[in-house]
Amino acid sequence: MDKKELKALVTLLDDDDSEVKSHVEQKIISLGTQTIPFLEEEWENSFNPEVQRRIEDMVHILQFELLQERLADWNANESDDLLKGLWLVSTYQYPDLDFEELKADFEQIYHEVWREFKDDLAPSLQVKVLNSMIFNKFRFRANTKNFHSPSNSMLNVVLQSKKGNPITLCAIYMIIAQRLNMPVYGVNLPNLFILTYKQGENQFYINVFNKGLVFSKDDIDNYIEHLGLPSKEIFYEPCDNKTMVVRCLRNLIVSFEKLGDYSKADEMKILMDLLEG
Repeated sequence: MDKKELKALVTLLDDDDSEVKSHVEQKIISLGTQTIPFLEEEWENSFNPEVQRRIEDMVHILQFELLQERLADWNANESDDLLKGLWLVSTYQYPDLDFEELKADFEQIYHEVWREFKDDLAPSLQVKVLNSMIFNKFRFRANTKNFHSPSNSMLNVVLQSKKGNPITLCAIYMIIAQRLNMPVYGVNLPNLFILTYKQGENQFYINVFNKGLVFSKDDIDNYIEHLGLPSKEIFYEPCDNKTMVVRCLRNLIVSFEKLGDYSKADEMKILMDLLEG
């Protein structure tokens, strides 16, 4: 369908017959995600609030379809790239977010940390240097005041505000650490996401939400016992990137439900099911 035919369809969104408008919407949506730029242009040119609202709804449906396609592809082919997975999560709220720009932001952080970093340092000293850069130089910190805000799960917002939740702060820390060839990975603890430095028999844990506090397996034992939970291997060992993205989506479900935005929470559940199915 060419642009002229699409434009004719959009004009019917102002029709008095609700069935006509519904049929037009279904037709436009059926044309797929390639119609998004055209619809955005039509929204800008429209002076009818009702037509604009209908266009917004269609664009959201199409963008969500595109997100599902991209996330499924990431899960199948690119799950080794955590940054891309979390970028996709952020595009739910920020569909125009450019991956290369987000990647460039990380490159800038990495290069500044790299200048202060030495490969031959002991693991504990490597972590000390990284902690100093992440929490003192760049001033990343826990957003305890608005812990359940959806923005805490949006990597681009966290990079700007320097405030995040355990999963996004751990992701930033881990991505930089791995660029420095540090064996640092996520650990999926209940109620708290942490990191582990694991190389052979040498293993300890890092609480990024508490400014990179280093602790031991015994501390995790005490934490699990305090929660009254049975000990599981996943509470001590590295998890994969998909687990981190799923955890991020689960946080967003809670965030949107607390805001009473159940339609967005339901869409997060669809994305989570896509990864877990």
